[in-house]
Amino acid sequence: MDLSEFRREYLKGGLARADLDIDPVVQFATWFEQARKTEVADPTAMVLATVGSSGRPSQRTVLLKYFDQKGFVFFTNFESRKAVEIAGNAQVSLLFVWLDLERQVMINGRASKISVAESAKYFMSRPKESQMAAWVSSQSHPLTSKQILMQKFQEMKAKIGEGKVPLPSFWGGYRVEPLEIEFWQGGQNRLHDRFLYTREGDERWTINRLAP
Repeated sequence: MDLSEFRREYLKGGLARADLDIDPVVQFATWFEQARKTEVADPTAMVLATVGSSGRPSQRTVLLKYFDQKGFVFFTNFESRKAVEIAGNAQVSLLFVWLDLERQVMINGRASKISVAESAKYFMSRPKESQMAAWVSSQSHPLTSKQILMQKFQEMKAKIGEGKVPLPSFWGGYRVEPLEIEFWQGGQNRLHDRFLYTREGDERWTINRLAP
């Protein structure tokens, strides 16, 4: 299938160095809030890239649950493919794509588990059905049928009843500590604007414009 004629221009504005905050996390917060107010579909969705022991990369979409100066947090099963690969190589990449704004944000950094207390706090905020789903899904492992999964879910509901769902020992959060953050704004004639923040020490960042 030839898709060479499938194209459009990016005309929603440029990005200048003067537009940027000196702190990339503050800049991210500004862009995220604009994406939220513009009602971009799933603004918290981000592609997480990890690398396995064979050197082969893998990607999947996860949801950002919160962020601060320490990093960007998501949650998963510790026995999933992503968790196994992070255990072997903590270097990961995150990608936010907000097409309605013609923007992307790319984050490279190190992933590490957050504390059990921090994971428990978020886990208890989830809907009860989502809490139970975390227990019954052996994430990334082969599943004979959807019927078996739903049966396990119904059994879990009957077992828990009106009680509280405990935090699974195999489930929790990761924080990605950023080492590089790139902001990409689409531009006319494919002359996009790209600015890369690179960490220099604990609190200092350098900013460079990159060619599109």
